[in-house]
Amino acid sequence: MAPIFDAAKDEAMRVAAAEGLFPVPPFHRELVRGVATYGLEFLRAAPRLDTVYVPIGCGSGICGVIAARDALGLATEVVGVVAAGAAGAKLSFEAGRVIETPSARSFADGMAVRVPVAGALAIYRAGAARILAVDEDEIAAAARLYFTAIHNVAEGAGAAALAGLLQERARVAGRRVGLILSGGNIDAGAFATILEGRTPGV
Repeated sequence: MAPIFDAAKDEAMRVAAAEGLFPVPPFHRELVRGVATYGLEFLRAAPRLDTVYVPIGCGSGICGVIAARDALGLATEVVGVVAAGAAGAKLSFEAGRVIETPSARSFADGMAVRVPVAGALAIYRAGAARILAVDEDEIAAAARLYFTAIHNVAEGAGAAALAGLLQERARVAGRRVGLILSGGNIDAGAFATILEGRTPGV
């Protein structure tokens, strides 16, 4: 099934306006503050890290990690990771403006965002070192490695940071590196497919 995040977000905002509700958008200052608490705990607990890899959907996660890094006065570089089939954040980072993609296809539905959030882009464009794109096979391989190596179930977005690290393993060899494993919200069928050594379809 193709991800429909952007359509669902637009519909939620429409219903909220029609019914007088207060919607919480997928990127919001208070969400970033909340996410920054895990970034703060992580960066305080870990020995000083040279690089941290963070998945990007709408941007709350990477912006929270950047905020925590800056609050602690660390020189840690923050590297964003997107799905190759939903590369709007990477394209926008490189162009310096929001670039919408015609589609956002990835089984990593937490990153399947077609329209980057301008407010988030302003933060991660200033604070991230670079953004990588990883393909579906790389994401699946990373999720499989998490499970076989440390017995953690990682959703697609959660595995993306490891996929980014594996893509850059020669670049960061010998350096202290951290990964954000953002969650384990993955359907049983998709995870079974990954454990069988295959990549879920979109």
